[in-house]
Amino acid sequence: MTALDGRRAYTRADLMAAHGLGRSTLEKWYRERDANGHPDAAGTVGSQLVWDAEAWDRWYASRGAAPGVPPGLATRDELAARHGLSRHRLKQLWAGRAANGHPEVAHRSGKALYWDASEWDAWYAALEEDGDRDGDDGGDPDDLVTLAEVARILGLAQTSVTVYPRRPPAGWPEPAREEPLGGGRVRRLYRRRDILAYAARRRP
Repeated sequence: MTALDGRRAYTRADLMAAHGLGRSTLEKWYRERDANGHPDAAGTVGSQLVWDAEAWDRWYASRGAAPGVPPGLATRDELAARHGLSRHRLKQLWAGRAANGHPEVAHRSGKALYWDASEWDAWYAALEEDGDRDGDDGGDPDDLVTLAEVARILGLAQTSVTVYPRRPPAGWPEPAREEPLGGGRVRRLYRRRDILAYAARRRP
C-alpha cells in the first residue's frame, strides 16, 4: 500500500494488483472522470499519480460492480449477445488480435476473461466499417468455397453450417457446384459472392 501525507493511497499498480484491472481500463476511467465521477489524483509519488484510497474505494463501490468484477466490462458471451455474433467468431477475432487490433483483456477472474465493453464496441464498429464483420478475407467474390470456409466467413462453428444443405435457413444459397465423393458423400462448393450476400441479409 502506498502512503501520501500519512494517508492511504493507491497507485495504478496498486489498483491493478488489488482488483485485477488492466492499466488501459484505469487510464480510460481517469480520462473520462468529468463524466464518470472518478476522483482526481491526490498527488504524485515519484513519477506516479496516486489517489486517496478512501475516495477511490467509495467511488468504485458506487459503480455497483458485481463482486470481484469491475464495472463496465463484458465477457465473451455478453459481447456475442450484444453484437449478434457467435462465440466461435469472437474466439476467431481474439486469435487474430495481432493483425486486427482486438482490444486486450481488461480483467481476469479465474478462467473468465473480461473486456472493456465501450472500448470493444468502438473497435468492432471500426472493424465493421472496414467490411470485416463476417470474416471476409477479401478473396475473389467469384471463388468457390467449401462449407468449412463458409463457416469461417460467417463466424459460425463448422458443425452449425454442415446441416444447412439439408435444413437451409431462410436465404441460404444453392451450391455453385457439387462434387461426388466416396461412400455417397457430396462436396458442396458455394460462390463467395452468394455467401457474402447471405451474410449481409442475416445481420441484425
